Amino acid sequence: METIFVKTGTTLASQIYNCPDADPVPALDAILAGYDRVYAVADSLAAEKCPCAGKIVEHLSSKGCPIFGINASEAEKSMDTVLAIASFLMEQGADRDALVLAIGGGITTDMTGFAASIYKRGVRFAFFPTTLLSQVDAAIGGKTGVNFLNYKNILGVIRQPEFTFLSPSVLLSLPKEDLLCGCAEMLKTFIIQDDGNYQKAVSLFSALHQGVHLSSLLSEISALVGASARVKAGVVSRDQFEKGERRNLNLGHTFAHAMESLAMENNIHLPHGLAVGIGTVLAAKCADSLGLSDGSLERRLRTDFNACGLPVDCPFPLENLAPAMYKDKKAAGKKVHFILPEGIGKVVVRDMTPEEAVELIG
Repeated sequence: METIFVKTGTTLASQIYNCPDADPVPALDAILAGYDRVYAVADSLAAEKCPCAGKIVEHLSSKGCPIFGINASEAEKSMDTVLAIASFLMEQGADRDALVLAIGGGITTDMTGFAASIYKRGVRFAFFPTTLLSQVDAAIGGKTGVNFLNYKNILGVIRQPEFTFLSPSVLLSLPKEDLLCGCAEMLKTFIIQDDGNYQKAVSLFSALHQGVHLSSLLSEISALVGASARVKAGVVSRDQFEKGERRNLNLGHTFAHAMESLAMENNIHLPHGLAVGIGTVLAAKCADSLGLSDGSLERRLRTDFNACGLPVDCPFPLENLAPAMYKDKKAAGKKVHFILPEGIGKVVVRDMTPEEAVELIG
């Protein structure tokens, strides 16, 4: 089992375990044995969505671990759910020695991490992410939070989990859309730092899109998950609180969060990962328009993302994006920190008003 470290300076902040075992229960059980009091928060549909996650929940329950189910949806990603988690911990008598284990996708890990961070001024928490997106992005790096007034993750804190446990077995039951959401985040990561993995990921997901079964590619995708986790762990270790380099991880996200806000306002289904994929293509168009790239980057990303089965076109009029972008967490006054790709493996920060960005992609 590979162990990836997240550090603050020379101090260990978090560990990521990339476990290739078909049955992750024994390895996870061994890790949890080091904690006296474990409380679990799980997506209430975890067992239905993911038999592997259901097996984990059943095992924990058999050992007397209290388990609280939540509705893991964007609509329920709110302070009300966070307070419900806190109430569960209070009712169970959880003290400062507690470890709160989140079992589910990024919505579950975001809310559980936030609740644990504010409960009794902070107790330990850990993640068992059950989607590809959460394995390569949401469950790594310590960002937690909830939506507020139709704005994505506008309330939250940065606090590192004790550990994140990655198991490729959970991916076998993922619906296609969930795989595509993770694909978009993985490609985004490798556009930031490549090491030859971008093209490997495009080839793998193109094969999946053409009908190759995931089970025959599980070792390859596990290796790419590990590579993506190492990239993010390295960036977070160097800049935990997003004062500089960590901003790069927001490639595609300013556009994505604006689209997601519009989707929530109009009751339109637009998963985060798919929005990030579209946002990354829009960022490439900005880079092409500004002369930061060779002028063909948007075209390449469109071709690659389409080959993987990802949508590439914004579902809203572009001029509607600007007002939502002003509420982005990366906004500084009238300008926003846009992350733009110069090519595969290199990005830069450009501060622009949302109107300037919209004009570039128009």
